[in-house]
Amino acid sequence: MIVYKFGGASVRSAGAIRNLAGIVSGREGRLLLVISAFGKMTNALESLLESWYSGSGDRYAMFRQIRDYHEEIISSLFGKESGSVKNDFNTLAAEVGAMLDGSPSGSYDYDYDRMVSFGELASTRIVSSYLESRGIGTFWADARQWLVTDNTHREANVDFTLSGKRLSKVLTQAGDRIVVTQGFIGGTKDGAATTLGREGSDYTAAIAANLLEAPCVTVWKDVAGILTADPLYYPGAEKLDEISYHEAIELSFYGAKVIHPKTIKPLQNKNIPLYVKSFDDPGGSGTLIHGNAGAAGLRPVLIVKKEQMLVSLAPRDFSFVVEDCLSRIFAGFFRYRMKVNLIQHSAISFTICMDNGGPFVSRLLDDLRGDFRVLYNSGLELITIRHYTQASINEHVSGRDVIVEQRSRSTVQFVVARPAGN
Repeated sequence: MIVYKFGGASVRSAGAIRNLAGIVSGREGRLLLVISAFGKMTNALESLLESWYSGSGDRYAMFRQIRDYHEEIISSLFGKESGSVKNDFNTLAAEVGAMLDGSPSGSYDYDYDRMVSFGELASTRIVSSYLESRGIGTFWADARQWLVTDNTHREANVDFTLSGKRLSKVLTQAGDRIVVTQGFIGGTKDGAATTLGREGSDYTAAIAANLLEAPCVTVWKDVAGILTADPLYYPGAEKLDEISYHEAIELSFYGAKVIHPKTIKPLQNKNIPLYVKSFDDPGGSGTLIHGNAGAAGLRPVLIVKKEQMLVSLAPRDFSFVVEDCLSRIFAGFFRYRMKVNLIQHSAISFTICMDNGGPFVSRLLDDLRGDFRVLYNSGLELITIRHYTQASINEHVSGRDVIVEQRSRSTVQFVVARPAGN
């Protein structure tokens, strides 16, 4: 069985879903589709959750916009035949509405998983129904039932053994039909919704491929493959025809958005190749990620992370930053699910570059102030050049206000001030 994963951009509109159907209809053999929430829906649901928790804004108006967006796609795809699809959608929407009518549970992460999972559940219901309307047989599988995790909400750990048994049952029920399931979400043994970490749909596809021992996985994106830079900012970016599993892990770790960081391990363990291809050019070669790609001749790859914060910590009593201090620091980052992008330390100070976003930045800093003197700069960028050359450094960093620089044999990173006017 082949595994296809379609991200939010590939299902952002009725036209995009029709394009998905065209790609799927031309595929022979058994197929499992992993589908993300429509467009930027996860962002919208996160904002809705924040409004509900904080009591600010009109959460009902926000949810109305979310519903309108989905209903517009339903109407465009199905026209007068949209009755049963709307009923399925309304059932899912009613669960979110019931949450909004009540009070938060007090566990942000638990409520996050319950609310945000709506995006994937709704998108897969709509896509599955549309494929059926095109004469393509589908079986809708609720990932909360087959992808079994622990109860670490927002960053759940997968039980591969039990998930494999449950996915096998799904395939038996599906028969020859295409399996349509959700990315990003799973469920505990007790049925509570969990999520696998932001942008985790790629990881879901890799898990499914590992459990099924699939011959390959294809991730459909809005770019031609893995590029040497983000074409939105660097139009001259070039496609990499193939890279190794190791290189893919390194690129995703440093912030390349094409592949989720956890995706590669389940594939590498079973030696399953991963193709990254453009849904706008299904016949294109894309990028192949596999175990036989050599490292020779790799070109510099630029990764730019915007909206960064540089946080410097020092013990109040000028004691050395040793293991006990570090454990407390990282415990705080884990508690609030904050990602560390760069670390630099001296005898009595510890500096971290992190994403500056989400509701928990201020809470994390307040917690750290209990034990440390805290200084920070916001509005920064983190520039990473993998397989750097001096020419590539000159091209992308020359003239920038560099605050922190780190180099290894193959990677250089710069924390820089954001250019004036940006």
